[in-house]
Amino acid sequence: MTTPKPIPAVSFQTARTGASTKSNEMGMRPMQERAYAKRGEQHLLIKSPPASGKSRALMFIALDKLHNQGLEQAIIVVPEKSIGGSFMDEPLSNFGFWSDWQVKPQWNLCNAPGPNEERVDPSKIKAVGQFLASDDKVLVCTHATFRFAVEQLGVDPFDNRLIAVDEFHHVSASEDNRLGRNLAEFIRRDKAHIVAMTGSYFRGDAVPVLTPEDEAKFETVTYTYYEQLNGYEHLKALNIGYFFYTGRYLTAIEAVLDPSKKTIVHIPSVNSRESTKDKIKEVNEIMDYLGEWQGADPQTGFHHVKLPDGGVIKIADLVDDSDASQRGKVLNALKDPAHKNDRDHVDIIIALGMAKEGFDWIWCEHALTVGYRSSLTEIIQIIGRATRDAPTKESATFTNLIAEPDASEAAVVGAINDTLKAIAASLLMEQVLAPRFTFTPKDTGPLDDFDYGPDGYKEGETNVGVREATGQLHFEIKGLVEPKSDEAQRICKEDLNEVITQFVQDKNNLEQGMFNEETVPQELTQLKMGKIVRDRYPELSDSDQESVRQHAIAALNLTQKAKEIASGLGTGKDGEEKVNTALIDGVRKFAMDVRDLDIDLIDSINPFEAAYAVLAKSMNESVLKQVQSVISAKKVKISPEEARNLAERALRFKKERGRLPEITSQDAWEKRMAEGVAAFARYKAQASHG
Repeated sequence: MTTPKPIPAVSFQTARTGASTKSNEMGMRPMQERAYAKRGEQHLLIKSPPASGKSRALMFIALDKLHNQGLEQAIIVVPEKSIGGSFMDEPLSNFGFWSDWQVKPQWNLCNAPGPNEERVDPSKIKAVGQFLASDDKVLVCTHATFRFAVEQLGVDPFDNRLIAVDEFHHVSASEDNRLGRNLAEFIRRDKAHIVAMTGSYFRGDAVPVLTPEDEAKFETVTYTYYEQLNGYEHLKALNIGYFFYTGRYLTAIEAVLDPSKKTIVHIPSVNSRESTKDKIKEVNEIMDYLGEWQGADPQTGFHHVKLPDGGVIKIADLVDDSDASQRGKVLNALKDPAHKNDRDHVDIIIALGMAKEGFDWIWCEHALTVGYRSSLTEIIQIIGRATRDAPTKESATFTNLIAEPDASEAAVVGAINDTLKAIAASLLMEQVLAPRFTFTPKDTGPLDDFDYGPDGYKEGETNVGVREATGQLHFEIKGLVEPKSDEAQRICKEDLNEVITQFVQDKNNLEQGMFNEETVPQELTQLKMGKIVRDRYPELSDSDQESVRQHAIAALNLTQKAKEIASGLGTGKDGEEKVNTALIDGVRKFAMDVRDLDIDLIDSINPFEAAYAVLAKSMNESVLKQVQSVISAKKVKISPEEARNLAERALRFKKERGRLPEITSQDAWEKRMAEGVAAFARYKAQASHG
């Protein structure tokens, strides 16, 4: 084993203000109140973390649209049947709201009707048609049912209705995403209201969820992880880390699976290299490691396992699908509302494809995932299983167990892919957990409701403002280009994480940034990030594209620098561990340590520096060196597009310095720009001769 215990790549300490769990006089928590304030919008996008109360927020909005805005019906669309339970009847008036939420049993198409309940057409697609023709108000169905219904019925029958899409990241603007196509048609027709909700508004495949034109029609309500976690009553800390192992994962799991912690274990997909290809045997082996099997409970189907200390734990197996009735029994026992607040109902859940999004087990303290999952979105959803607030639950952990590349393997770089993906996920989670940034050029002046420290805002100095309540930071950056168009302003305010996601998911960026010591930071921060912004937002002007690039790299690099300072990776004497007690303090300290925070300084930071420091502590040194030598040996040729971009940067350099960059310069970035100018001249000469 490389490390005796997992080293957290991300460690977030909460303020425990209790704010995110407090309700107003209408029974709304802060996120729900914020969303309800925008209830009059025709197109509303709610970006809010798991467990923040999105389902109930939608109930409030839908009831207002039905009673006060003249809409005829509300259709709630969820990705899978199990999530339909989140939209069952709620006596909202008990908590101060003016109406209750009611869904007639026959119109919750995610549930099988009971023996005495009214039935609708067994074809769910026909049932949607029956609902549209009825006087009833609310229907709940799956994404699949809705897609087929729209294909059969067209978009017209949904006029003057609310369509609410839960887990909106399942949609994409790609041509082959049918739900995305359906929504684009509704937006074009402009007769229905749409509320979209998601806990992670980016897709693992980096395809945008909506086209920019469609997205511009949505009013966005954002409630951040930072606000959510800081506003909890009980949870003190969230740790996210990867743990490398050699050999079989079933041996390594002993180092990280603690039977005293309420845990969801996601075993690897049978197609992954971590899998033994026998999922049933893997579950049995995990139970054997934990203790002695005592049989299964006839009521719940949970396995009882006696631990070496004599205690007995209950394990729910969601992997074995060979007996449908047994699996149904386990699922029903997990969903039983009578046990929702019973901490002792179950101790460990072992799953493969289930228990991810929308799965609500507030007591979960540890999400243990073996092997890299198919997308970042999936990882964010799995982490969300452990971030619920519950009495006596003080910490939550996500551990990703990853097979270390074998140092003797010829394909060591191929094997490093999972590691790179896990690093990308932790970088992204860091960004998701970070405070929200507002950047302005130097000496713009103080912003309302921001605290600039005991001496207040000082002109001509480095100012950092904090808005504690919402976890926002205001930075002044010298040389910052401000966004001019409405779209560029929206992107800088709402979409920086999507840009950063695309950047950190680029395998080449990660490889070169982490393992190639010759990589100049500006190649990543200016060229690579610049290309992502240009490709993603081609309709923006050059100035707006540069503004978005600067804002995205500033958000990423300031978070990384803060982590380095706060965790002591950059400053700890004798390499001692320091826990990240407050990211916000680290960001502030970095800004204050730098006399003049300017965009050139931010561009000169390698965004993967801090992640490499964590990796170096948790991975075998010889493997790390081998990976480094293989990647450094990959000579990265300057492409025609990069040559043009370097030549453009060289022209800016000339304007500022009065001379072109020199190829003999000691400054690595100046030298790289000069190489780019030479390469650009070569490509031009080839084109004119061709």
